[in-house]
Amino acid sequence: MNSSPRPVRFLVLASALSLAALGCGDAPSATSPPAEPPPAAAAGPFVDAAAATGLDFTHFNGMSGELYYSEMMGSGAALFDFDNDGDLDVYLVQGRMLNPDKEPAEATFPPAPGMLPLRDRLYRNDLEADSAGVPRPRFTDVTAESGIDAGGYGMGVAAADFDNDGWTDLYLTQAGSNRLWRNLGDGTFRDVTAATGADDPRWSLSAAWVDVDLDGWLDLYVVNYVDFQVADHRQCAMMSGQPDYCGPQAFPAAADSLLLNRGPGADGMVTFEDVSESSGIAATSGAGMGVVAGDFDGDGAPDLYVANDGMANYLWLSRGDGTFADEAMLSGTAFNREGQAEAGMGVAAGDFDGDGDDDLLLTHLALETHTLYRNDGGGAFEDVTAASGLGAPSWRATGFGTAWLDFDNDGRLDLMAVNGAVIMIPELLAAGDPHPLGMTNQLFRNLGGAGGQIVFEEVAAGEPFSTVAVSRGLAVGDLDNDGDADAVVTNNAGAVQLLLNQVGHERRWLGLRLLGGTGGQRDMLGAEVEVARPGGRSLWRQVRTGGSYLSSHDPRVLFGLGEDPEIGAVRVCWPSGGVEEFDVEVDRYTTLRQGEGESVDDAG
Repeated sequence: MNSSPRPVRFLVLASALSLAALGCGDAPSATSPPAEPPPAAAAGPFVDAAAATGLDFTHFNGMSGELYYSEMMGSGAALFDFDNDGDLDVYLVQGRMLNPDKEPAEATFPPAPGMLPLRDRLYRNDLEADSAGVPRPRFTDVTAESGIDAGGYGMGVAAADFDNDGWTDLYLTQAGSNRLWRNLGDGTFRDVTAATGADDPRWSLSAAWVDVDLDGWLDLYVVNYVDFQVADHRQCAMMSGQPDYCGPQAFPAAADSLLLNRGPGADGMVTFEDVSESSGIAATSGAGMGVVAGDFDGDGAPDLYVANDGMANYLWLSRGDGTFADEAMLSGTAFNREGQAEAGMGVAAGDFDGDGDDDLLLTHLALETHTLYRNDGGGAFEDVTAASGLGAPSWRATGFGTAWLDFDNDGRLDLMAVNGAVIMIPELLAAGDPHPLGMTNQLFRNLGGAGGQIVFEEVAAGEPFSTVAVSRGLAVGDLDNDGDADAVVTNNAGAVQLLLNQVGHERRWLGLRLLGGTGGQRDMLGAEVEVARPGGRSLWRQVRTGGSYLSSHDPRVLFGLGEDPEIGAVRVCWPSGGVEEFDVEVDRYTTLRQGEGESVDDAG
């Protein structure tokens, strides 16, 4: 059946403080504050401003009736400042035709003329003020000028400055060979995949940049899924006999890869060494989908958590000698509370309970719930899904991209999850939907709580969260620089959504960009930030772009302060181990550079 790109459809839904002498990762003892109602917004906390701002991308998945496994898995997005003008630009990953014997015009959703040529798209953000003086994104497609022509069937994107030259680069994952595009700083990019040794020829999904050896150069973890090739396609079916997509168990699982950044060689070119075997990463194979980096056991060394589809997840804890041990089973993060493997898809790390360590949220299939793991600070986790209130409302959803964000700037991390089925929904199938995987997305508000028992409620978040789509990627960042978290949502075989936050900027906030490393000009992924608050509480964030699914977030950290602008000095724990304090002003973004703060004795 041929039709135009999928239409949008709707469902009716419903004084200055000084920091205490705390070391990095030490937990404050105070509990979360009671909840405050967010500012009212008639249309909900977000509006979809993609069309109004020029973000006119529609994903093409190449489906043409064969039910190829890879066609319903993509794709992702990156929020990053490629031209260093102070606002976030957007990169969106595109698919291709899958059946080699058919043309795009024969696809179930043939591309409209404006979608051609089929390729990834880079949109430059020229932030401008509207007639009322309110900042508003304005996007221009600069793909042709950038020189980026990714080729292949795109899946995800990870943005970071791998060569420490102050310009953010792009790593693209694909159903086939991946691509590394170096930002030349003049608006153009160069494909340096072969020259750097950064390729992985398998079906890769998510990727994360992280300095695993703390040498000042960002390394790369690549999540590989299963060994599926279009030429080896097999037919799967529902219990009724209706043809359906296969699951990961139908194909051999793949091992992930770890590429170690060796810095520049004699010719000045940065190269990568594949240390997957020697590090222990390749010791096991799993159908990996999402990955996030963080110091999950509090020892100062970067670790990695991988969401696997239908099998035990990985928690790769660094031994500090270049090797990793999978401690997911001992930590309580391999399976859910009942000891069952779940369909791990997207993953988010963040301090939702305000105790100074990273907790984990995984999205899963419908009937499994999303799973919330609370960290005790030493790398032991407890599944608190049911107690948190997230179990029941997520039970009906098949989640992919997910992120912690303080959408109402009350100081507590809320949760966003974007959804879309992987098994055909009988009601949509019966109604003749040619892509019967559509679901609505979800926003959960952190209500706080005492004694470490944090509770969430699902927010009736307005029209963007009533749209039925096959959502996959989610990237979060402040696209209009007004001090609150916005989001870009990618939809399989559908139009991108730009969710502009309408409520967060009405409260006080603090935004920080942390730069350092060799050359002192790249975003310091892995740096931890502590901000003191009245009553002895602290807010904690880590600088990261990875997580979610196939996507890359704003590298800046954003703190909601509620109605009270009072803060103490800001303490930064750099990945190298140094600790510095900075004096900053609220309601603005400030760049903090390593070596320019007041050094602190971390021993306290």
